Amino acid sequence: MTVEEFKKKYGIIGKSKEINDLVDITMQVAGSDISILIYGESGVGKEVFAKAIHSYSSRSDKSLVSVNCGAIPEGLLESELFGHKKGSFTGAVESRKGYFEIADGGTLFLDEIAEMPLTTQVRLLRAIELKEFMKIGAETVTKVDVRIIAATNKDLQYEVEAKRFREDLYFRLKAVTLSIPPLRRRKGDIEELAKYLINNYCTENNIEPPIITIDALDLLRNYNWPGNIRELKNAVESATTLNRDGVLNAQTFLPLIKINQVNSDSRNLPIYLKKSPEEVDRELLYRALFEIKKDIMEIKDLIYHQQMDVVANGNHDTVKEVVSLDQVEKEAIINALDHSRGNKRNAAKMLKISERTLYRKIKEYGL
Repeated sequence: MTVEEFKKKYGIIGKSKEINDLVDITMQVAGSDISILIYGESGVGKEVFAKAIHSYSSRSDKSLVSVNCGAIPEGLLESELFGHKKGSFTGAVESRKGYFEIADGGTLFLDEIAEMPLTTQVRLLRAIELKEFMKIGAETVTKVDVRIIAATNKDLQYEVEAKRFREDLYFRLKAVTLSIPPLRRRKGDIEELAKYLINNYCTENNIEPPIITIDALDLLRNYNWPGNIRELKNAVESATTLNRDGVLNAQTFLPLIKINQVNSDSRNLPIYLKKSPEEVDRELLYRALFEIKKDIMEIKDLIYHQQMDVVANGNHDTVKEVVSLDQVEKEAIINALDHSRGNKRNAAKMLKISERTLYRKIKEYGL
């Protein structure tokens, strides 16, 4: 099966190099039983890749069980994962299988793994390594054969250093790491994604797909999509639902995206609103000016953080010409992360710096 055939079969949309490289690696590792850690921001499609891995594996005829570790209360998570015997605790009115037992022979997808309590992490590590566990209230072990795919939007290495995640479990899970790029780093895929989501929504709801205009696509490409594909999906579905004339233009989308907002509350940037169809071009120009001003503010932030770093390290010498050095350093880090496909250990080796320094720089530059 080719990369294009794999994407078409398992609903992975995009022709960017980042996605094609990621799919190529996914196809290589899917056939084995090795544990996989999927990293990516919220909304990038981590579960889509987990389903593709399972479906392309030798376990495809068995169950894929998905568990959101952050959505289950801490006191119930162990029971949900490993099951319990009747009467083992208050409310246990009957014996119950856990997700490990339900997924026996198949794949267990642990989403938001960073939210798992430390006590549960201990039991999870044992279950992965020994392929056995003990139900709550049981006196005998239960044997299982389960492949583990975990996912997170957090930096687990940082969580380990902060003592919020077990190092031994981290190394056990990260046998293979897949880093899914955010939508802002694959803007060339936005048009294809938008059209796919529109057609898919219209098919499900038995309605005629509207036409999406060039100015609308330009607007979507110029937006940073902090919510990634999930946010894009919500925007195009809302626009399609509210549309009455069979055409989706820039004016249709402006009320649906937070184009006037940025992540930092400290920035005082202009807010503009769409007033009439004739002003679409002007609004796009405003958007470009908005992005330029945002970049200028980011450069100012870089200077400020560099100066604070110097003061914190006890060096009070005047900082000269720091902007260009910071920019070179930032680009070097981005290139190293791209070449290592998000593997920070390999990126640190390429840059000849320690992993701790790399994590600090990533946080400093907001990468």
